[in-house]
Amino acid sequence: MILIAIGANLPTADGRHPRATCRAAVEALRSLPGLTLAAVSPWHTTPPDPPPVPPDSQPDYCNGVARLEGRADPAWLLARLHAIEAAAGRHRTVPNAARTLDLDIIAIDDLLRDAPDPILPHPRAHLRRFVLAPLAQVAPHWRHPRLGLGVGQLLAQLPPPA
Repeated sequence: MILIAIGANLPTADGRHPRATCRAAVEALRSLPGLTLAAVSPWHTTPPDPPPVPPDSQPDYCNGVARLEGRADPAWLLARLHAIEAAAGRHRTVPNAARTLDLDIIAIDDLLRDAPDPILPHPRAHLRRFVLAPLAQVAPHWRHPRLGLGVGQLLAQLPPPA
C-alpha cells in the first residue's frame, strides 16, 4: 500500500482552481505504470499548517490522500510526483509556501527509510490532521510503521482543530 498526500492552495497559471488541480493529480497518479489507484479520500478544506505570517497571507488548502497498490522504488516514485507537481506549475521556494500542488509520499507499505529522500514514513505526517483525517478514510487500518500506532490513535493524539 502506497499513501500519497495531495494538497493545493493556489490556482495554476491558467486559472485552474486548487481542487481541480488536485483532481488532475489523481488522474496523473492513476496513470503511473505498475501502480493501481485503489482509493481517493473526499477533499478536505483546511487552513495552512503551520499558520502563515501574516495570518491571512495564504488561502485555505484543498487536501486529500490517495491509496495506490503495487510496488514502486521510493526514488522513482518521488521523481514522478515531482514531475506531476511541475506540470501543475509548482515552484519550490521556501518551506510551507503556498503552492499550486503538493504531493507527498506518506508511506510505502511498512518501509522505514531515513535517507536518501524520500524519508519514509513521512517524518511529519503523524503530526498533521490535514494528512491523517483523509488518510483514515482510505486506509482506516493503517499503522504508522515507526511509531506502531494506528491512524485513529494518531488523530486522537492531536490537539482539536482550531
